[in-house]
Amino acid sequence: MSVLIYTESNEGKFKKAAFEIASYAKKVADSLGTTVTAVTINASENAALANYGVSKVLKVSNDKLNTFSAKAYADVIKQAAEKEGAKVVILESTTDSLHIAPLVAVNLNAGFASNVIELPVSTAPFQVKRNAFSNKAFNITEITTDVKVLGISKNSFGLIENATSLTEEDFAPALSDADFGVKVTNSEKTTGKVTIADAEIVVSAGRGMKGPENWGMIEELASILGAATACSKPVSDIGWRPHSEHVGQTGKPVAANLYIAVGISGAIQHIAGINSSKVKVVINSDAEAPFFKVADYGVVGDAFDVVPKLIEKLKAFKAANA
Repeated sequence: MSVLIYTESNEGKFKKAAFEIASYAKKVADSLGTTVTAVTINASENAALANYGVSKVLKVSNDKLNTFSAKAYADVIKQAAEKEGAKVVILESTTDSLHIAPLVAVNLNAGFASNVIELPVSTAPFQVKRNAFSNKAFNITEITTDVKVLGISKNSFGLIENATSLTEEDFAPALSDADFGVKVTNSEKTTGKVTIADAEIVVSAGRGMKGPENWGMIEELASILGAATACSKPVSDIGWRPHSEHVGQTGKPVAANLYIAVGISGAIQHIAGINSSKVKVVINSDAEAPFFKVADYGVVGDAFDVVPKLIEKLKAFKAANA
């Protein structure tokens, strides 16, 4: 009756979020007096999960699952949960897992709590703390079903090493053609730079940059910081930057450790989508820009003066600490 987690992998390798939910699940399992089992799909580094408290891995190897299918993946997790008798199933809050989690909950007749940000407040009754109202508030949710499904917010728990003895077991769930009713006909991947989904730091810019030709300094700042580049909705709408960089409530949600907004006024939809970021820095020439009300740090100034000076200082700091 272990706690079950699904750890996402990309080309066989786990991302940080996989180790974060393993760390979270280990604490939950300890409180319930049980262990953590992970189900992995076409992953090649399962042994790394033992560093974060996973005791058992159910390894799924199936070429048909190389292409993501929410229904098929949800069926895999459902069968793994039934095999292990899991009463708590934990997933990440990536784009893929947000598609999978509701299907898993339906398959297991389970209650589902998304945006969980802390360990359970109580396990009897089972209550968790969640972000609500576009990250403007919190609520305590009680799950009364026999099986519980949790979606853990990115960067809400962190990594906690807890070395455990690991066993691996091949697992071949029964999948039907109906599981693959939706087919991906084309997939375009961003290469050669940090993606928004994986980034600890995001440098984002808006119409204050005045045109796409001025994005060089944003990309340079991001490169120095090892950050992903992003943009506001108006910028992607008018074609200055690709839609894959659009962040906010109507774009990609961001829960970075550091979010730097350059020349973005701070529409409510944008703020709602990045509000889970731990530290928010705003650079804007308009001292009345709404973004300053939610910023941890603010610089009132022209981006074309401030950003080059920031780049210069960061380069000097890195050179002095190389």
